[in-house]
Parts: sequence; C-alpha cells; structure tokens
Amino acid sequence: MFQFTKPFYPLLLSAVKSDPEQAHRQMLNTLTNIEQSRHTSWGSFSIKQLEKSFCLEDSRLSQTLWGLNFLNPLGLAAGFDKDGTAAGIWSSLGFGFAELGAVTLHAQPGNPRPRMFRLPKDKAALNRMGANNLGAAVMRDTLEQTWKRKSPTIPIGINLCKSKIADLDAAATDYVGSFQLLQDVADYFVINVSSPNTPGLRSLQAGEQLQPILSALQSANTKQKPILIKIAPDLDWSEIKTILELAREYNLAGAIATNTTIRRDGLKTKILEATGNPIEEEAGGISGLPVQQRSTEVIRFIYQETEGKLPIIGVGGIFTAQDAWDKITAGATILQVYTGWVYQGPWMVKQVLSGLLQRLESQNLSHISEAVGLEHKK
Repeated sequence: MFQFTKPFYPLLLSAVKSDPEQAHRQMLNTLTNIEQSRHTSWGSFSIKQLEKSFCLEDSRLSQTLWGLNFLNPLGLAAGFDKDGTAAGIWSSLGFGFAELGAVTLHAQPGNPRPRMFRLPKDKAALNRMGANNLGAAVMRDTLEQTWKRKSPTIPIGINLCKSKIADLDAAATDYVGSFQLLQDVADYFVINVSSPNTPGLRSLQAGEQLQPILSALQSANTKQKPILIKIAPDLDWSEIKTILELAREYNLAGAIATNTTIRRDGLKTKILEATGNPIEEEAGGISGLPVQQRSTEVIRFIYQETEGKLPIIGVGGIFTAQDAWDKITAGATILQVYTGWVYQGPWMVKQVLSGLLQRLESQNLSHISEAVGLEHKK
C-alpha cells in the first residue's frame, strides 16, 4: 500500500529533534513540488493518496461564513506557508481553509537565525521569525500561477503584516499596499498587529493607532472582502474591548483569537537547549499548549461582548478533538492549527474532525454550527 509516512511524518517530527526551520522548509518544499506537479501522473497520484489519507468530508461539519463555503471548521494558521507556495495543496491535507503569510508589502529576510525552536516538554514552539517573506507582489504572482493550475477548493486567507522598514505612522499605507496587490487572489484578509516579532507592531493594537489602519483598509476594500483582526493573548480585557468596538465601527468580518504569547510563566522548559540561555531571556512568541487556556478565555470574552455576532476564528493549543470542541463551544465558529499539527502529524486533521463528529452525536446535535457558543446557552 502506498503511504505518506516517509515524506511527511518524519519531516514534521524532525522539527522537534533538529533544526525546526530547516525541517519546516523541507516539508513545505515537498508539498509545493507535489502541487506544482499535479498535472503529471506522479503528482496526480500523490494528491489522491494525500486526500485518501488525510481528508474527511461530512455535511455536518460544513458552514457558510462571509459567503464562503467551509467544508470543515479546521484550517491551517498563518506562519506555515508564508509565501503561499503550497496554497493549492492544503485542501488535500484535509484542511477546511488555509491562511497564508504573514506577508509584508516589502520583501524582508526576517530576524537572524536561529529563530524557530521547539519546546517538547511544553508541547510548544518559540518563534522570532520576524515575518520573513518575499513580499506581497511575489505572493500575488505565485497565487496567480497556482490558481491557473487549479482553482481553490477551500477558502484562502492572507495575513497582512507591517513591513519592518515602514514607520509606525506609515502603517496604514503599508497595509493598504499589500491589500491592493493581493485582494484578487484570496477570499479573506487578516490585519496582523499582534505579532511580537516586528518591532513596535503590537503598539498598533491601541485604538488611536488601529483606527487609521482600519479606515484605510476598508476604504480600499472595493470588492468587499472579509477583513478580520488578529488579537494578542497578552492584552487585558479593556484593550480587547476597545478593539471590538473598532471592529464594529469599521465593520470587520471577524476576529482571530489568538496570536502567540510573550509570557514565559509556567513553562517546563527552563533553558533553551539550542542556545543555552534561560527561556525568559529568549525573545519571540510562544505557541502551542501554553497559550491554549488563554486563547479559549479570549474567545469566550469576545463571544460574550459581541453577543455571538462577531465570527471568531479560534487558534492556540489545539492538539485534540476535545481542544477543538472547547474552543467551538466557547464561541469560535472555525479554528486554526499549526503547532499542534506539527507535533501530532498530518493525521491530526482527520482525527480532530472525526472526534468533533462523535461529540455532535453524543450531544444530540445535528450540525457543528449548533455547538458554536454552546456553553453560553446552557
């Protein structure tokens, strides 16, 4: 029997044991090569085998959101496919949608290496990549070529970040520049003002700095693409409330909760093996299990504050079906994974979706939409 154990699972696991950035690149290159070869006999066969191994379709998991059809609620989070080179293959790995980027208007190399680390004791990752990417124009060209080979079968989002060389007071112009280049090649867009790895970026979450960015983007949004905002887990409730007020004022389509955390308390990892330094001294954002609880708390807060009227993409520490269920019942309409997918392997998507179906049955629910915010309705 043809299996994908060799090219896929070890590549993901090697990110835990060796240089995770190199393992990540190998994995992405493998997927990109398959996608670009989809019209060859080898590429077609490989994609069919991927779909056989990793996909699960059930009408109870499909939802329509922002006029887009999500076959299931589990998507790939931003950060894995920064330049969109594998955009055409994520559906074949079972994802219901995929978010590309973060992309900036100007190409940038990111921070010095090493800049990505696994924390196996914590089922976490530490990254200070610095939004390394080839720039919005290159991503546009890449996606145009991809969609010529095959039109997207799942919703594709793009995460927009401020270029490092752009001054904070020029952030709105920078975001709009990327958006205008990319608005024809994706289905939704995310304003990333919450990454801890671009100097000063998180200051743009403050109301007076965020307002001109939202205003400029919506003015440029002539095709009415859904625009969401990604929220940091480290904000206090009043800061999140301010963002939600602006989201209503500028008619944002939703919120993503949450980005990575800069907190270090409670970690089992005390010394980062790759550098020999105490974890508290290492810059970057932490994803995975350490952000799981806080992410769910933020989802719950947003749902309550907006009375369930603002769609939420829940992300942070999803490893199992129960993790996914907790976020959905707290108020997330759809979900994203990255770190959990790396640790659990590519079969995770199918396992989580299967587990969600089991929970629907045990709760006598007929559709996943009935579970959204369920804990608030009891």
